[in-house]
Amino acid sequence: MNRTPGNTITEDDVRAYNRDGVVCLRQMFDREWVDRMTDASLRYMESGVGDHRVREAKVPGEDARFYINSFMSVYDQEFLKFRNESPAAEIGATLMGVDRVRFWYDQMFVKDPGTSAPTQWHHDLPFWPFLGEHLVSIWVALTPATKDTSGLEYIAGSHKWGKFYCPVTPDEDAAFTDPDLEACPNFSERHDDPSLRFLSWDVEPGDCICHHPLAVHGAGGNKATDRNRMAISIRYLGDDVQWDPRAHVMTLPAWPDLPKGAYPDDDSFFPVVWERGK
Repeated sequence: MNRTPGNTITEDDVRAYNRDGVVCLRQMFDREWVDRMTDASLRYMESGVGDHRVREAKVPGEDARFYINSFMSVYDQEFLKFRNESPAAEIGATLMGVDRVRFWYDQMFVKDPGTSAPTQWHHDLPFWPFLGEHLVSIWVALTPATKDTSGLEYIAGSHKWGKFYCPVTPDEDAAFTDPDLEACPNFSERHDDPSLRFLSWDVEPGDCICHHPLAVHGAGGNKATDRNRMAISIRYLGDDVQWDPRAHVMTLPAWPDLPKGAYPDDDSFFPVVWERGK
């Protein structure tokens, strides 16, 4: 299993990430990682462990699901190994331009074959008890995905809008509804808007999509009838992050004792997982 990125991250990649808020990097994770994490994800789903959510089908006669789980590395050694030994942390550090990164959390996303359940348009930071620019999500494809099979779609440059849309979970958990924030528009209805530039990629196992937590994104259902769409996402913190445990954000398995505005340097919650030169 490769510990360093499978391909060079170029200056153009970093510029694209900074300009658009998102970049697709090809074949960064080798086949051994893909196979290992696919097996781990299927086993973890069957175990019933962890902080999972399921969006059940809302179409009559449809029983396919959209399954999400979080903080897997807290409970499972395979995900802990991915956290500590995969190239994901170095990828995040390179894109953010920092010399070390702390782990934030990981998630799993699985859409059954034939599910119409979308990933609602949203951005990540309103869910998180942080503020800052040095945060990144590394979304790793474990199965092929296209727009028709629930590939992700982004609005280029939306991380610079200065917007904070109301969080919405796939199962529409009311605990995240912040009455002070506007709902994120359904940008799937605005593909003909010339002021917006949509970005999406057909991905293969081992590719990853890396995005800033204010980059607005969503996905449709999985129209494939013969395979699920599976990905894991891992998130990292850089240098300028501030702890901001406001209302209507996600909760951690345990809550750190940090003052609002502090840098999250508690290694027991947010361990350093990569440093340049080490």
